[in-house]
Amino acid sequence: MLHYTMFFPDFTLEHVPVSAGQLRLRRGGKGPPLLLLHGNPQTHAMWHKVAPRLAERYSLVLPDLRGYGGSFKPPATQDHAQYAKKEMAKDLVELMAHFGHQKFFVAAHDRGARVAHRLAIDHPERVKKLAVMDIIPTLEHFERTDMRMALGYYHWFWFAQPHPFPENVICAAPDAWWRAHTSREPKPPDFFDKNALADYMEAVRNPEMIRGMCEDYRAAVTIDLEHDRASRAENRKVQCPMLVLWGKKAKIEAWYDALAIWRQYCAAEVKGGAVNSGHYLAEEAPGEVLDALEKFLV
Repeated sequence: MLHYTMFFPDFTLEHVPVSAGQLRLRRGGKGPPLLLLHGNPQTHAMWHKVAPRLAERYSLVLPDLRGYGGSFKPPATQDHAQYAKKEMAKDLVELMAHFGHQKFFVAAHDRGARVAHRLAIDHPERVKKLAVMDIIPTLEHFERTDMRMALGYYHWFWFAQPHPFPENVICAAPDAWWRAHTSREPKPPDFFDKNALADYMEAVRNPEMIRGMCEDYRAAVTIDLEHDRASRAENRKVQCPMLVLWGKKAKIEAWYDALAIWRQYCAAEVKGGAVNSGHYLAEEAPGEVLDALEKFLV
């Protein structure tokens, strides 16, 4: 286990059991509860640049999602049900209840934002406000798929190939894969903090995490779509106000009208806009992310 100095100062690093397994998390701060959910292929460490300031106003809970980081990693199955976003959302409701938080704010990036979307639909009484970063709903992505999307999001289709094909390829060279996957420019990004990067790489070198990541994506093309289509047929939408942020240099900006899309999935106010970053908003443009969150989460 890695030990950090001056990384998430005054936060505790904990392992908390929920019904399905054990979640690794960091926790700190004081005030109204705020759940922060990470993206792929990362861990809760992605919040390290924004968490200390948010902790001055909020009680923060930063877990690793099931399948990722130091949290439990169910095995691969034919139906991928253990990685359904419904199940991941249940983990988080239990986790927040463990700390006495029955109603809370949620801010989430990438894969975590997909879990947060399901959390807000399935447990509307729990979520006060929802902030999502650099996504549109999963169902919209797939229904709008064209050659541009298939090439730009090729990993969605690769990770979703049958177990263990993608796992074997990634695990043969995990470091090289991670650098290629997270690089959006000809040279590797330099905005990842060394401590965060160490945590990401420890996770990526674990074959069980790679399996969990791929199962997350397999669920996205199967059981998650079933759940999303059922919610749409029943006209079940996010009931709380939403903040939608995306990177000005990322694909959402160029391809979609993110606010217009999210307004179809939310019955409350939806606002937001682009920040001056690529895909990794909280690490590339933490000041802008903090300003937007602090104005919204009141």
